[in-house]
Amino acid sequence: MIDIPRFLYGTAWKEDRTERLVKLALAEGFRGIDTANQRRHYYEAGAGAAIRAFPREELFLQTKYTYVEGQDSRLPYDPGADFPTQVRQSFERSLLNLGTDYVDSYILHGPRSRRGLSKGDEEVWRAMEALQREGRTRFIGVSNVTAEQVATLCSFAEVRPAFVQNRCFARMGWDRQTRAVCRREGITYQGFSLLTANVEELQSAVMARIAEKHGVSVTRVVFAFALQVGMVCLTGTSDPAHMRDDLAAVDLVLSPEEIETIETISSAA
Repeated sequence: MIDIPRFLYGTAWKEDRTERLVKLALAEGFRGIDTANQRRHYYEAGAGAAIRAFPREELFLQTKYTYVEGQDSRLPYDPGADFPTQVRQSFERSLLNLGTDYVDSYILHGPRSRRGLSKGDEEVWRAMEALQREGRTRFIGVSNVTAEQVATLCSFAEVRPAFVQNRCFARMGWDRQTRAVCRREGITYQGFSLLTANVEELQSAVMARIAEKHGVSVTRVVFAFALQVGMVCLTGTSDPAHMRDDLAAVDLVLSPEEIETIETISSAA
């Protein structure tokens, strides 16, 4: 089986372009695909159509269970069912959409509330733990969470989260508190919106100087920074040149001083 890739290709908000863009991403070298069984923002079946001709053992597939509050009318489960049944129904539909009999990572798309974890969240996690024990997903994780929620999850989880996936804001220290909990608990942090959430910082003179010194794009510097501080990076670009530039970040080594500068870029900008 494939190792955890350092980049995941994000498929949100691509609608009928999903199949074409996932095929393009695979052609450019991506081997990790991130999707969700949430038709409101993802077209999971489009991602599945794109990967069908690709060797399954060479791919890392990650999808998600999303509560009804995050869905539109195109639900992948019975909304009247209990949470464990919803998780099972959503998971089975994901396998059909993706044309596979297992996924590499199954993610809770987000807790039911912004603070704390509910009884429902625990029920969902127990259902996901069962899927992992059955060998139907290699890893389980959670997205859109606070540091406190991650710590709470770790306090009761029998199968501990392998991944936390969050939108990563430079103005919040690149989600410093959540990343600290992840380091403490041995969880891999997946960062998304590394570019779109940080437009002002990316346009700063500080970032321009670092990029110029290395003769690369600011985008490549951002991804190199994220990789060096231990993140798995999500990118959803539709431009093949940008795909190649993003993946090339694995070969860019920033100095400890540059890493520290970028960690505090909001104050430096």
